[in-house]
Amino acid sequence: MYLFSPPARPLGITGQEFALNSTKGGAFTQDDLRGTPSLVFFGFTFCPDVCPTTLAETTAWRSQLGLSENDLRIIFVSVDPERDSVDMLKSYVEGFDPSVIGLVGSSLEQTENAKKAFGVFSEKVGEPGDPNYLVNHTASTFLIGADGSFEGTIAYEEDQSTALAKIERLVRG
Repeated sequence: MYLFSPPARPLGITGQEFALNSTKGGAFTQDDLRGTPSLVFFGFTFCPDVCPTTLAETTAWRSQLGLSENDLRIIFVSVDPERDSVDMLKSYVEGFDPSVIGLVGSSLEQTENAKKAFGVFSEKVGEPGDPNYLVNHTASTFLIGADGSFEGTIAYEEDQSTALAKIERLVRG
């Protein structure tokens, strides 16, 4: 058990590779996490509260720190590939900021691989067959270093000053 953040480790150590469709075109894999520090969050476009709040916060934090998309990427990964198409996800994430990268699997298996790579949980809730189901999901934002290593998390509704300090450390590398 870790009292603070787990030690930095490359995501590949989980043994789980993934490939998802990107709203920026083409496939996005674990190797694409390298190059630029990133904030990675899992959610779904029909989410009534956690997802829009987190996307609004992450884009605001980047702006408050005076960072560009070249300094810090924001990546939103759908846990609901049954409803979230690439086009729908693109429209959703770009409503917060045109630079946000949306990722979605073309199958449940692709989504499960990405969730396993990050240790993310999600499950549908509601009546079977209800098209307006919700999805319970991990609500942490993952901090990924420029080398693709896991650097910690920001909890949902974490204090803004703490979140900003974590992001500053991430970008400084």
